[in-house]
Amino acid sequence: MRQVRAEVLLIEDDATDAALIVRALKKTELGGSVYVAKDGEEALDYVFGTGAFAASPGHPDLSLVLLDLRLPGVHGIEVLRRLKGDARTRAIPVVVITGSQISRDVEQCFALGAHSYIPKPFDLAMFIEEIKELGLHWLETHPI
Repeated sequence: MRQVRAEVLLIEDDATDAALIVRALKKTELGGSVYVAKDGEEALDYVFGTGAFAASPGHPDLSLVLLDLRLPGVHGIEVLRRLKGDARTRAIPVVVITGSQISRDVEQCFALGAHSYIPKPFDLAMFIEEIKELGLHWLETHPI
């Protein structure tokens, strides 16, 4: 199997959860890089090259976005809405990782185009397998 050189955006405001997720991503052997945004505004600026990232062309060609819903400032649902509402970022797989078990949140995420919804706390082995599958999907649809 060829290695995917994934560019991942993790949007997570909890430093402990972010560290755990980054560690899990390293175990997937997808390669590439992970940028951690601590809130929705930073994430959108990073993706679209605005705000603090105005000097950058942005990153609309990410391999994967891992998105917590409960974020300070711009809520995760709004981040998902903007990513899936823009032609440049619509195809990026978005996995929602959140402590919210509210069925309305789950339904809204899928309606907006989320690829998967993983509740916290999550099973680490299941999380790793989910990310590997998304990496394989990305490789098939966007060959290196």
